[in-house]
Amino acid sequence: MKSLIKKLVSKFWSAVSLRGIKHGNGCKVNFKCNFSPNTVIGNNCHFNGMNISGSGKVIIGDNFHSGKNIRILTTFHNFDRGNALPYDDTVYSKDVIIEDNVWLGESVMILGGVTIGEGAVIQAGSVVCKDVPPLALAGGHPAVAFKYRDKEHYDRLKAEKKFM
Repeated sequence: MKSLIKKLVSKFWSAVSLRGIKHGNGCKVNFKCNFSPNTVIGNNCHFNGMNISGSGKVIIGDNFHSGKNIRILTTFHNFDRGNALPYDDTVYSKDVIIEDNVWLGESVMILGGVTIGEGAVIQAGSVVCKDVPPLALAGGHPAVAFKYRDKEHYDRLKAEKKFM
């Protein structure tokens, strides 16, 4: 009975959370997520709790996986040359692109204007405010690449279509 309830709850969250959002096949939402209307999601994506806010576009590629408590912010206040302090009523938006086969650890925050390259892994608790290269393992605040995946091994698994 518990297994049936768990499946029904998972399907409920998937239906509610992805309603009105462009998404591919095989997407799963395991914990509550809030997607902005400007979000586009690829195939086989797994979400474990995400909040996307702002008016910038967020594109998430295929085979994406996330930990819990992910935040993506795409709209910011004008603080630099505004007409009030600490900021004025002007806002601006920046897009976020997350390429295929990316894995975000728990409690990652991504700021607008960045691209996370294909196959990258972002360490739990990181703040991504600059681009992350493909196949990089990145972490910290700000997140920086500290290691890279084995490209030959990655390419072989990709060619064999061995996706989670």
